[in-house]
Amino acid sequence: MVLIPCYNEESNIVTTVEHLRATCPEVDFLVINDCSTDGSAALLREKNYPFLDLPVNLGIGGGMQCGYQYAVRNHYDVTVQMDGDGQHDPAYLYNIVQPVLDGACDMCIGSRFITNEGFQTSFMRRVGIRFLSGMIYLLSGHKVLDVTSGFRAVNTRLAQYFSAHYAIDYPEPEAILASSLVGFRVKEAPVIMHERQGGASSIFGFKSAYYMIKVSLALIIDRFSIRKQKGGRP
Repeated sequence: MVLIPCYNEESNIVTTVEHLRATCPEVDFLVINDCSTDGSAALLREKNYPFLDLPVNLGIGGGMQCGYQYAVRNHYDVTVQMDGDGQHDPAYLYNIVQPVLDGACDMCIGSRFITNEGFQTSFMRRVGIRFLSGMIYLLSGHKVLDVTSGFRAVNTRLAQYFSAHYAIDYPEPEAILASSLVGFRVKEAPVIMHERQGGASSIFGFKSAYYMIKVSLALIIDRFSIRKQKGGRP
């Protein structure tokens, strides 16, 4: 199951879904429309795509948690997150799915920083990503390079955990730390990403500084509130 979060992505969502369908026609997908205020919902209905139409805006974390609940209830073996803005290329979907299917890890993250190919984001964002990567290493002992990547695959056990425990705001770094602390195995696989195809990112300007402060504090709180375990929760 591929979960595609969507908030005001009318300029990207159809291209994203059609690229996925053309590249990986064998996979199921679900778009999670997080109370978009543009024409996203109308497009999803017009194209007859399977989607959850959330009645209130829950943010990326709340929307993804709904998606994980859907995947668990429908007994999917692997659940994938893939952004709706065209940055994640489905040609690399099995780069992150196969390690999970092989049992090599519980979560595999698509990383642009292993081969450093494709769109690498801005210099300041790379600095921020490296800072958060260092924080997660200090707090958990696990090194992950692309901690803000939303392109990731998880197995059934971790999907069950995420269906009950998932950070609300910008959850990608917190999900890595939480998974590591409770004993799940997190790995990365190389992927090539693209620049956003249209619309605007939700993190820009002063929001970038706010994001860094908020996520850093959240990671520290998580470290002291989540009991460290081995082997992963059932």
